[in-house]
Amino acid sequence: MRVLSGIQPSGRLHIGNFFGAMRQHLQLQAEHNCFYFIADYHALTGNISPSDLTQYTFDVVMDYIALGLDTEKTVFWRQSDVPEVTELTWLLSCITPMGLLQRCTSYKDKIAQGLSPNHGLFAYPVLQAADILIYKSDLVPVGADQKQHIEVTRDIAIRFNNTYGEVFAVPQEHIIESVAVVPGTDGQKMSKSYENTIEIFEPEDSIRKKIMRIVTDSIPVEEPKAPDKCNVFALLKLVAPPGELAEWENRYRSGGMGYSEAKKRLAELMIDYFKPFRQKRVELEKNIDYVKEVLAKGAERAKAVATETLAQARKAVGLGDSVRRRAGDG
Repeated sequence: MRVLSGIQPSGRLHIGNFFGAMRQHLQLQAEHNCFYFIADYHALTGNISPSDLTQYTFDVVMDYIALGLDTEKTVFWRQSDVPEVTELTWLLSCITPMGLLQRCTSYKDKIAQGLSPNHGLFAYPVLQAADILIYKSDLVPVGADQKQHIEVTRDIAIRFNNTYGEVFAVPQEHIIESVAVVPGTDGQKMSKSYENTIEIFEPEDSIRKKIMRIVTDSIPVEEPKAPDKCNVFALLKLVAPPGELAEWENRYRSGGMGYSEAKKRLAELMIDYFKPFRQKRVELEKNIDYVKEVLAKGAERAKAVATETLAQARKAVGLGDSVRRRAGDG
């Protein structure tokens, strides 16, 4: 079964990215034919600087490889290296109702976050549909907040097929069963937009300092505490072994424990969790030619599929070379 997903290069990846999606991506490659891409076209909707876009793209690639992406089995490429997807976006745009896009909540959410209301941001779901449909994807792993975009993709695929004939497979969403929300250092959802992230591969001293600044309540040390309402405990649940987590929960409820103690242990566990991947990440930074080679090979494999699908779509809408003979022509 072909699985497709993309990740935007909008900044250094953080532990919210990892536990929210990356870990599941890496697990899926063991059982499925996975197509994963760096969504640099999509990143342009965020008014990112050219230098940052280039750097963040390579950061994402190196992070994925360091964390265990199988570059021989999994097709891994940069979105803009297969520009056929932009032509398919136009073909799909011409059969996509305005009302369908106007109902998408992500546009309003992005505007509320301060992004410029440009056409790319508004038409984002059509490019996303093209990303999915051009590779004949069966499953698209997404968080619950992205479910609407997959429904839009399905609507567009069905509308195209009904209009021009069966060209596209209609994909199914695969809702990622992640932790509900990975909290940032301020207690909000971890996000680069809130500047509350803990990066996967930032220096260990920086990780410790950030964890020690995590917002907690002011309950005195001697009093019991509610682990389910604590940002520190929410992060402990991601990295602590089950037995140790149960001990921490008991200590929270019993009282006599300060949050600083839990934070210090969280820092140790978080650093240890990613330590096996750090050396690989350092090696990749010293071998950018290899990283470029991974992207080039991935783009070649992705392009082979995309070119075939685009040719089918072009022919279906009448952009092919066939000309019908009129009655009476000799």
